[in-house]
Amino acid sequence: MFSSQWTSSKVAKIIYRAYSSSASYVPSKVRNIALVAHIDSGKTTLTESILLKSSYLSSRGTVDTGSTTTDFLPAERERGITIQSASIPVKWKNWTFNLIDTPGHADFGMEVESASRVVDGAVVLIDSVEGVEAQTKGVWKQLDRYGVPTRIMFLNKLDRPGASFGASMVSLLSNRLHPHPLALVLPIASFDPLHYAQAEPGIQGLVDLVKWQVWKWDMEGKVSRHPLPRDDEAFSGFSLLPPSHPILPHLISARTHLLESLSMFSEELMEELLGLPSSPTAYLQVDSSSILRHLRKATIQNEILPVFGGSAMKDIGTDLVMDYIGELLASPLDVPHDSQVANAPVRMLAWKVAWDKKRGWMTFVRVYSGKVTRQSVVLNTNRNQRERVSKLLLLYAAEAEEVDELPFGSVGVILGLKYTRTGDTLVSTSGPASNRSVLRDITPPPAVIAASIIPQSHSDLEPVQEALSALSRTDPSVRVDVQEGQILAHGMGALHLEIVEGRLRDEWGVRFELGQRRVSYREGLGSLTSPSISNVWQTDSGGKQVAVLVTLEVRSLEPDEKGDPIWDGNVVLDEQGQPCPSPDTLLGTPQAHIFQGIASALSNSPNSSLALSHLYIKLVDFALPTGTPISLLTGATAVILRNRIRDAGIGPILEPFVRLKITVTEDSLGKVVKDVTEHGGEVLDLGSGATLDADGDEEVGEYPEDGVYIPPLSLSPSGSTDSGSSGPYRLKRSVHALAPLSKMLDYSNRLRALSGGHGVFEMTNAGFKEVSSMRKLEILKEIGRA
Repeated sequence: MFSSQWTSSKVAKIIYRAYSSSASYVPSKVRNIALVAHIDSGKTTLTESILLKSSYLSSRGTVDTGSTTTDFLPAERERGITIQSASIPVKWKNWTFNLIDTPGHADFGMEVESASRVVDGAVVLIDSVEGVEAQTKGVWKQLDRYGVPTRIMFLNKLDRPGASFGASMVSLLSNRLHPHPLALVLPIASFDPLHYAQAEPGIQGLVDLVKWQVWKWDMEGKVSRHPLPRDDEAFSGFSLLPPSHPILPHLISARTHLLESLSMFSEELMEELLGLPSSPTAYLQVDSSSILRHLRKATIQNEILPVFGGSAMKDIGTDLVMDYIGELLASPLDVPHDSQVANAPVRMLAWKVAWDKKRGWMTFVRVYSGKVTRQSVVLNTNRNQRERVSKLLLLYAAEAEEVDELPFGSVGVILGLKYTRTGDTLVSTSGPASNRSVLRDITPPPAVIAASIIPQSHSDLEPVQEALSALSRTDPSVRVDVQEGQILAHGMGALHLEIVEGRLRDEWGVRFELGQRRVSYREGLGSLTSPSISNVWQTDSGGKQVAVLVTLEVRSLEPDEKGDPIWDGNVVLDEQGQPCPSPDTLLGTPQAHIFQGIASALSNSPNSSLALSHLYIKLVDFALPTGTPISLLTGATAVILRNRIRDAGIGPILEPFVRLKITVTEDSLGKVVKDVTEHGGEVLDLGSGATLDADGDEEVGEYPEDGVYIPPLSLSPSGSTDSGSSGPYRLKRSVHALAPLSKMLDYSNRLRALSGGHGVFEMTNAGFKEVSSMRKLEILKEIGRA
């Protein structure tokens, strides 16, 4: 998986190859960051630009040619998309960035989920032509869910026609990403004012409003920096920007707005500004080091969202972003952490597991306390298993470097762990009991589509089952079960299943046929009641009859109750009414066996064979005869719960829905809307004005623009013409809709026919929704239950 795709000639020099000595490792200079965005926003291109600027590469690769460093899987290079997250340590000035490039496609959201759990900061990219898109909001919510404290925004592709820095800033507010975006740069489309009058697209420079200097890139991509004048008179002699340049009237105003906005979060800065003279250029005298101190504090407290811009493809703005990643984003010491003293006990989280034919199981970890060394023994607290650390690696995309230790705050790879899975906590075996608490888990998103896996012969059955087990360990969003003797692989979407199929064939070499794709429906609890439901299960144990008691409170979730993603939208509580974690975290206890029985019963309804969702289950009591193995609690719980579900009758059927954004020309609009409604969809909005959340529901209100500096649209000349009454932009219309996934599996073909090949669409998961009685009957017939 990680071998053979690396081109060694691309590596000019690697400045930072290991955490080689504790003396040179400074946690305050480490930045664990992820690059996240909607698909095709330029994450991998920015990663490649960062590697080039940091002298990691001598020449850059491109997504189009399949030569990037972090997209090294054959499927990634063939399709031109990122499928799995890739980690690279990068040395920039006196900082070390542990950089994780993540996928943008919603089908691979698990990769963003796991990366979001272990980073302290994120660079969120936006295509400055499109603004905030569906998956931009999706990844933003993932960062919120895992409490990623610091973020900066990079408005990419400012060199493209239609790009607009100002309009992208407005989209941050209208889509409710952050109430206080703060532009730290202004774009210079051209140093020739005539190009502005001609609405020429481009990006040739940036104004750093903090350090008060202009960055200029020439035609060969070489950059030069030029300090800006600090008074009005000096501007008249500033040769870099001619007097007629459109940006000149906005420079002082932009700097003033920056400092005034920042002072709202810093009394110290407010007092400093109040003490300045009243001249228009007084704010130009404020020292940049002072501004950076207040900026960093406000960024770490998430009071502001720093905004940058550029073109990753042309390496414009990359240096600036790297500087401010170091200056503003949090280090491991800036987030809550255990006190780090000499010989502090080890505590780390496994955030990803991968398989390599040469190296075996590779466990990606983030070290939250202490220092892990080779050949040490750690305890997996989730599975109560001791694991031996065979080797420690720093992974540079497809290439690995062996190291002796991984210190506090670092991200690396461990070889030799046999039992560890994504989300497990690993600690020192000799540490205090308080150190053995489980770190917050990583929750896989619910699967929405499935396909049967049919081995080509009986001898292929065992290899296929072993390959599926290994694959689900590397990708927890792949769920495997057996229904009526058929092996089903469940995934996040059609593309996800295609990748699963390819990996099974290419990486594990198994022989099978992939059955027809079908949507993964869910069943709720039926409404029938039976007074004679037994809470006792009788069975043979050791040659004698035993009775096992398990009392459960079972009901449907109320409309205002939210299901637990760990339990696929169900709520499972222990005797004290506390939410139960995954059964794997309670190994060896009676409760662990009971919750394993609950999980088994919920995975397959006796009425429809569908997985169950939206149930409330509380453990009330249990009793086991003395001397009886506690493992019987698993079977007892499963049987008792299945009987309860069967007696309640078949419940409501839940169907996965998707949110669609379809962009077509005006003449195709009517046909597209008609097609969506005929296939069970609901049109939410026509145009681009609706503010919708990641689940497809309308959000209430937008963040106001009052008090937020929005650079004039005229500073992005080609983007400022979009709202005109003529030109191609007027002919494009967007349809926002909600539709059942089952009716949209072939939508690319339908849209091509409807739009004459000119339509494009985006599709993101919108959760499960209860269907009508007529649709319920259709689904039951489809799965052979009616």
